[in-house]
Amino acid sequence: VGAVARATLMTGLHAHQAGIGHMTVEPEGKKRTDVTPAYAGILTPNSVTLGEALKGAGYRTYITGKWHLGQLEKSQWPLQRGFDRFYGCLSGATHFFNPDKLRGITSGNEPDNKLKSTTDRAYYTTDAFTDHAIGFIKETGKEKPFFLYLAYTAPHWPMQAHEEDIAKYRGKYKEGWDVLRKKRYERQVKMGLIDEKWKLSPRDPQVPAWDTLSPEKQDEMDLRMAIYAAMVDRMDQNVGKLVASLKEQGRYDNTLIMFLSDNGACAENGVLGNFNIRDVKERNSKWNISYGTAWANLSSTPFRLYKHFAHEGGSATPFFAHWPAGIKKREAWFTQPGQIIDIMPTVLDVSGAKYPEGKPALTGISLKPAFDGGSLDRGQPLFMEHENNAFLRDGDWKLVGRDVAPKDGLKPGRWQLYNIAEDRTELKNLAKEMPDKVQAMSKQWSDWADKIGVYPK
Repeated sequence: VGAVARATLMTGLHAHQAGIGHMTVEPEGKKRTDVTPAYAGILTPNSVTLGEALKGAGYRTYITGKWHLGQLEKSQWPLQRGFDRFYGCLSGATHFFNPDKLRGITSGNEPDNKLKSTTDRAYYTTDAFTDHAIGFIKETGKEKPFFLYLAYTAPHWPMQAHEEDIAKYRGKYKEGWDVLRKKRYERQVKMGLIDEKWKLSPRDPQVPAWDTLSPEKQDEMDLRMAIYAAMVDRMDQNVGKLVASLKEQGRYDNTLIMFLSDNGACAENGVLGNFNIRDVKERNSKWNISYGTAWANLSSTPFRLYKHFAHEGGSATPFFAHWPAGIKKREAWFTQPGQIIDIMPTVLDVSGAKYPEGKPALTGISLKPAFDGGSLDRGQPLFMEHENNAFLRDGDWKLVGRDVAPKDGLKPGRWQLYNIAEDRTELKNLAKEMPDKVQAMSKQWSDWADKIGVYPK
């Protein structure tokens, strides 16, 4: 989720080790003094960021977009954590057209109070983040290596997009989430992305059947999803713009591009969304207007649950790596699991940068063997805890729980057990049938939690 995933991405550490075991302090908040270092809400001083690691290897380091790793003090900002240039938002969410005040745009170490559009349309953060990134790369010089962290806020709420892009998708979602979930699932199976033995999860019980909505409500919901689609579309256009620029500069073939999402679909702010989505002025003035749980259930296809949760709908996200000079072409999907703790080791491996001595040990692995056509030899399970939800994944087995790790201690009776190879959509809980396996995996999770500081909360 947001800051938690970014803390791990940026440092290679589990979020608790990096100081952001829950979330960062909100822009309007105060420094936390009544918590352990694992929940301080800022990156720990002894962590090493990707920027710091690569700068030591001679790279120019840039970030555009969302920081969300500490805002209250300037020492927490990107330029003080290893980055040469920064243009973006320090907070976790902003308006797309008119970001301002504590959720405004920062350039370097100063607020940008005179936003200028970088396109022939109105100022829009997705466009601006890309264009500033391209500008930074062009400043680098062809002989100097660079690292860019381009962190789009789209399609995080607020649901705001160019009207021209929204119009392209208006009416395309009037079949409704029930029909579209089935169609997406069928397409995923046909593509080989999802094994046909993994059954489509049922519609979320909170979500009404599409056919029970009035025509007016269906039209409103179609608009909500059209805006979401337009936000993704604009991001896609901008990724293409960045790629085109890399080609023009002769950098494309030897640039490793990694693309991923920080969490699963967002079901926040109402089952059917919130606020008046039809009034363009009102829509573009809200900073947390959303598409709702119903459409998030579609976005999570074929899984269940969402952002915040440790089930696949919250923790399984797309990941693409592209590097013409360094990755062998392959036809089949790569099916071994990776985790964001693997990004730092991968970047260190391909860049030749060294991780400083005396810092917290990295437990992720480099993904480069997969780039070379091989397999990953992890040798240990994957672990996660966030907002009392948790999982342990070891081979084909996944131990997962909702509210299994609350403040007053682990609740082993809340664990669920799934054979991911047979049941990736987590529909057949085997915990009661295999209590010994649950107990053994629970012990493994507890040992990990003690080591990285999940408790005390």
